[in-house]
Amino acid sequence: MARKYFGTDGVRGRVGQYPITPDFVMKLGYAAGKVLAHDLAVARPCVLIGKDTRISGYMLEAALEAGFAAAGVDVMLCGPMPTPAIAYLTRALRLQAGVVISASHNPFEDNGIKFFSAKGDKLSDEKELEIEAQLDLEMSCVSSEKLGKAKRLEDAAGRYIEFCKSTFPNEFDLRGLKIVVDAAHGAAYHIAQPVLHELGAEVITIGVSPNGLNINDQVGATAPDALMRSVRANHADLGIALDGDADRVVMVDARGVAYDGDQLLYAIAATQHAATPITGVVGTLMSNLGLEKALTRLGIEFARAKVGDRYVLEQLKERGWLYGGESSGHILCLDKHTTGDGIVSALQVLAAMRRSGQTLAQLVQPMSMYPQTMINVRVEKGFDWQNHAGLNAAKAKAEQALGDTGRILIRASGTEPLIRVMVEAEDAKLAKEQAELMAQSLKV
Repeated sequence: MARKYFGTDGVRGRVGQYPITPDFVMKLGYAAGKVLAHDLAVARPCVLIGKDTRISGYMLEAALEAGFAAAGVDVMLCGPMPTPAIAYLTRALRLQAGVVISASHNPFEDNGIKFFSAKGDKLSDEKELEIEAQLDLEMSCVSSEKLGKAKRLEDAAGRYIEFCKSTFPNEFDLRGLKIVVDAAHGAAYHIAQPVLHELGAEVITIGVSPNGLNINDQVGATAPDALMRSVRANHADLGIALDGDADRVVMVDARGVAYDGDQLLYAIAATQHAATPITGVVGTLMSNLGLEKALTRLGIEFARAKVGDRYVLEQLKERGWLYGGESSGHILCLDKHTTGDGIVSALQVLAAMRRSGQTLAQLVQPMSMYPQTMINVRVEKGFDWQNHAGLNAAKAKAEQALGDTGRILIRASGTEPLIRVMVEAEDAKLAKEQAELMAQSLKV
């Protein structure tokens, strides 16, 4: 049985947490269908349902399909497809919504459901609340002649492959590059290789044999060691690792050195800025201080959002900026797509390399990563860490010790009774020392 929850982040929803069972998922499909049908006033609303390669996806897909049909909503099924592909196809096909069954980078036992609007954006908080309110009402069924119908979108993969290729500049190609792609046995197992091959690269694949149980298992963006080994063993020029639903990316150079989302975001933004100046970039509270300082030196403003790609997207829209992301490898290029896309992001890095004539290492070289120390401290539920005298005193001492050479972040976990204490500084020993002192103050 799938063990996680529905929500626009795919694992835990901001409006509540619900165990995923077939009965619940069918009711969720019905509730979402009722809200969409009422909201859009379309005679025959239609939604697209995609999934990753988890074994529980078969069960959840059938339950969702039944719920939407009971609400009088037609369904298109496309099988395993990356999360960003559902966002694109929903918009391109002028559908009323897109639904993804995936728990992203989590193990196969987990699963979740997230929704995209007709524009390919994640649903607003208000729309989620409407769906949640509908969940509290009794489920019924429209009359027989109004039942929704289902059909399969046979050319979904081809459509999305062409979209991804369209985000790479026409004046460049990937001829002469040997690239290893790790698809994490996930949703892009049949997508990433054709995209790169059709752009001219020689492509070697790993993590492309999903069996329903091996998604993200020692492969993909959350376990880049497999990619690093393969790049070295095959004497490749580059490696690209995606996560289970292909919205994150980590890249590896010819030496087997891995580059995270902060470094890749810098490569994209700095190269774009050199061609056409950009105003700003959005990161998160966890983005490395080295990214902020490197962008500032280029005259690019840097803003921090709360952790989570939806908060990065909100700030980008508010500020009218195009580029943002998280250190995990979830990168947003709003001039290319409405949501984070691992394949599209990798293509933007490759375009930056072609445009600049530099290697990935050379592109990222101006950005010095600051060492980070993160300590999780378990506390009582409801613990008031913000007014904890010992922690505040330790934090004040740490700020004095760091000066302008480091940064402190203290935040509560959103899912567990933990306080996360993070310190980053030019001096790794100083960062570790100050983090340990603050963590110890919480235990006294």
